Amino acid sequence: MTATTIRRTSGSLILGLGILASAAQVAAKDHEDLDAAYNNGSVGSDWFQNTSIGGYGELHLNLNQDGDNEIDFHRWVLFVNHRFSDKVALYSEFELEHSLAGDGKPGEVELEQAYVDIAMDGGTSFKAGLFLLPVGTLNETHEPDTFYGVERNPVEKNIIPTTWWEAGLGLSGSTEALKWDVAVHSGLSVPDSYKIRSGRKKVAEAPAEDAAVTGRVTYSGNGFQVAGFAQYQSDITQGRDGADATLIGATLDANMGAFRLRGLVSSWDIGGAAAAAAGADEQWGYFIEPSYKLSDNLGVFARYAEYQDYTGDTTDVVTVGVNYWPIDNVVFKADYNDAGGSESINLGVGYSF
Repeated sequence: MTATTIRRTSGSLILGLGILASAAQVAAKDHEDLDAAYNNGSVGSDWFQNTSIGGYGELHLNLNQDGDNEIDFHRWVLFVNHRFSDKVALYSEFELEHSLAGDGKPGEVELEQAYVDIAMDGGTSFKAGLFLLPVGTLNETHEPDTFYGVERNPVEKNIIPTTWWEAGLGLSGSTEALKWDVAVHSGLSVPDSYKIRSGRKKVAEAPAEDAAVTGRVTYSGNGFQVAGFAQYQSDITQGRDGADATLIGATLDANMGAFRLRGLVSSWDIGGAAAAAAGADEQWGYFIEPSYKLSDNLGVFARYAEYQDYTGDTTDVVTVGVNYWPIDNVVFKADYNDAGGSESINLGVGYSF
């Protein structure tokens, strides 16, 4: 071996040892970073323990006297939540409606919730992001095993546009019997017809010319719960017509053994000449729903609802039916529905977890 060859071999060896040492240092640093990630709960088993999933779904069969019969997997929903610390958590909800989404398809893929919640002193919490508004009986809690009827009540479809979410900031607090919620958030942007449901933009590149504020106070005690809620938006058209809008409402949920009574009343007062000319300046609705649990697994109900929407027409809806829960989080439903003379029989199955 020549001297030149020895020098080249020695240099290669030294270079190789240097590379190995650098790699070992990187590996050690990566190991330290991974250990830190495990310890703070961002990856690994701790991360898994701090993350929870859930969801719900419902399948409907509508047999319509005056129209086509229809079967529809109405909703499939997945919750993914993560707790960063004892005080900070993320809540999110992903939804597929009507089973199939895409160009020309009947369904939609939606992000229904995605907000950070921070627990504060004195039982107060703060949230920021995309969240469900504190209005009505179903907007925040609408898993199919929690309410009677295959379809949601018509007042919380046409007057309170359930499911209704916006983006903004919220603050909540509670005492032993009293809870309050207030939020400042993105607002509706209604079309020329002033159809409230069509004003939801679902925080998808939504107009942000005019925000809204929503508040609710809830009292609970002795098996019943009553709540009052209100919302104000200075221009529900987002700058087009200058129409201020106020929503007010109240709910009742009374449990007396096997008997339960739920009710809702709500109304919109919309300003501006355009809304008045369209006959849509006053939109209101209410329902009353008694139900009775025949056993732990079987319940019957009746519901009367009446509402006046953007058309100015008044519709009364009578629904009677039965829910059967083979276990707490799975429900089979059947009901008869008469909406202003349009009759249907509806069957459904739903679950939550």
